[in-house]
Amino acid sequence: MPEITEKELPANLKPLWLKALSAVQTNNLPYGISLLQAVLKDAPGFLDGRKMLRKCEFQVAGPPKKKGGLFGSSGGTKLAGQAKKDPLGTIPLIEKELEKDPYNDASNDLLFDTFFKLDLFESAAFALETVRKGSPENAKLLHKLAEFYISREQPMQASEVYNDIIKHHPTDGAAIKGSKDCSARASMQKAKWDENSDMRSLMKNSAEFEELEKASRTGLTKDQLEERRDAVIAKYNENPNNLATAKDLAGLYEQLEDWHNAHAFYGWAHTLSNGDVALATKAGAMKDRALETDLKNLEAAVAADPGNEELKAALDARRADRLAEQVQEAQKRVDQNPTDPQLRFELGSALYHVGDHSGAIPHLQQATRNPHIRTKVLLLLARTFRAKGMFDLAIKQLSDALADLVAMDNTKKEVLYEKGLIHTEMGGKEAALDCFKQIYEVDYGYRDVANRVESSYA
Repeated sequence: MPEITEKELPANLKPLWLKALSAVQTNNLPYGISLLQAVLKDAPGFLDGRKMLRKCEFQVAGPPKKKGGLFGSSGGTKLAGQAKKDPLGTIPLIEKELEKDPYNDASNDLLFDTFFKLDLFESAAFALETVRKGSPENAKLLHKLAEFYISREQPMQASEVYNDIIKHHPTDGAAIKGSKDCSARASMQKAKWDENSDMRSLMKNSAEFEELEKASRTGLTKDQLEERRDAVIAKYNENPNNLATAKDLAGLYEQLEDWHNAHAFYGWAHTLSNGDVALATKAGAMKDRALETDLKNLEAAVAADPGNEELKAALDARRADRLAEQVQEAQKRVDQNPTDPQLRFELGSALYHVGDHSGAIPHLQQATRNPHIRTKVLLLLARTFRAKGMFDLAIKQLSDALADLVAMDNTKKEVLYEKGLIHTEMGGKEAALDCFKQIYEVDYGYRDVANRVESSYA
């Protein structure tokens, strides 16, 4: 569900919206609030309308009240339960609570979670921004807001939130680190070339422009890449401490799939940059590629000489070492940037693959905050619960994943298939068959669903 602007309001709501504007302009705020609530009930994605509603409520309610809590009552608990089942229908009920106390932390937190489920991300941010305005000392919810901005690739906003936390909690280590990391990311974003800018005007001279244009051209052959690499190596040897040259050389090694050298030079560029988080991540990725390539080469050697027991033993040992290395590397990245959901997912995945299912769960749960990877995180979380024999929790994760999926693509098929397997293990033949049939209806050849479905009719 997308957010909408005033121009995109349905025709039947525009007269009501104009009445609300008129009421606000004449300072008839209670009437304006009731009209705005009516508009938002039918147009929950109308963010400008919700901002106006909240502004009116601020004026009527006055300054923030002493902290009570929506969840201190059975009504609040009931609303939280309703929001899980019917997020869209619960929004007007939350708004009624906010009419009494628009700054209420718990109500705004619930509103954030509800909007998040509906993919109304700007509205979700607005809910926690209200907490930031009314309760800037609430470190827990401000951390939640900062992590949300990080997941939306908005490091500048995240940095500002972390700075607000530090004002009230000067010793909050996570906020201090988050502020520093996000400021670095924001600087990188700002430094990126605008694709609509006149590139030549940003260069010292046209010759430098031609060099960069040639370097970024994806159609370069291997010989051309090697030629450019040699030229950059000569430039690097003249001044090994030039950050741009180190990054250029690292990128060329990456294009040449020389993962070991790419790792080395991205690592050196990270050192020269005084801690650029993106370069550290890139160096880690190159190290992963290098180790994976080494492993594949060893696998190829075993395939070419299957009777070589020494090679087989070396391969088994290397696989075990690689799994352990992945955990260590992923843990190190999380320690460096604990608020990044993607890094949490990578650590959870590494722990899952070494069989540490209990260790994987908390990291995967934190990774669900990133909407871009939420489905694959829920799928792995379900497999983790399944490995622990916690089938009901596994089913819950897959049901949550399916709620976010509309088109019957490969991702949805994989989730349905996994859900069917777990229902089978639980003895729920009908529920399992329902999952397999949904796949069968659109993709007869998917895995063994045809056999599973057709054998049920025998």
